[in-house]
Amino acid sequence: MADSVDRSVQPDAPSALPGSSRLDFDAAYDGTPPWDIGRPQPVFADLAAAEALRGRVLDVGCGTGEHALVAAQLGLAATGLDTSPKAIAIARDKARARGLGVRFLVGDALDLPSMGEQFDTVIDSGLFHVFDDERRVRYVKSLRKAVAPGGHVFLLCFSDRQPGEFGPRRVTQEEIRTAFAEGWRVDAIDEARMIATSAPDGVFAWHATITRAAQEP
Repeated sequence: MADSVDRSVQPDAPSALPGSSRLDFDAAYDGTPPWDIGRPQPVFADLAAAEALRGRVLDVGCGTGEHALVAAQLGLAATGLDTSPKAIAIARDKARARGLGVRFLVGDALDLPSMGEQFDTVIDSGLFHVFDDERRVRYVKSLRKAVAPGGHVFLLCFSDRQPGEFGPRRVTQEEIRTAFAEGWRVDAIDEARMIATSAPDGVFAWHATITRAAQEP
């Protein structure tokens, strides 16, 4: 499974809600979606262990909240945001069960400025790769308003090295660099693995470390 992908690994990206920029993931949580592995992705667990998550943390497209919960375990002010009310309800239950004070919100990643806040660290685990070209541009613009100058985005997405046709859109390193060309610095793009429920060894992914420019260009 590590070197191939099929519908059991990752489904096609959900469709947009009528009249909205949102993507409808809610139905996926009637069961266990393939990305909901019940623990942090190894990339983000390593970042937490290295104390690379700092300040106010936003887990965007948080699903059931494992990465926001890890940030809260470090004593950080953590927020999780997702379009799926079902996922957010599960995340809130996890936070209560673990005794962690995490704010989980239903919201749109393409409208982060409506939060009226800025964050020092943003975690994107498998969100960037669901967007088409138009929404990708809007998403990065939305992030620019939500990330404090000098803040970081840690992004994990499907890689173009992954064979097969099913699953989310494959992303090249160049596409990441192009998307974050204005107002950002791409510090590193490293090879990584993204774990799924049916791919315990993971599928090929990119892990990008991106810094918000201190000043607008």
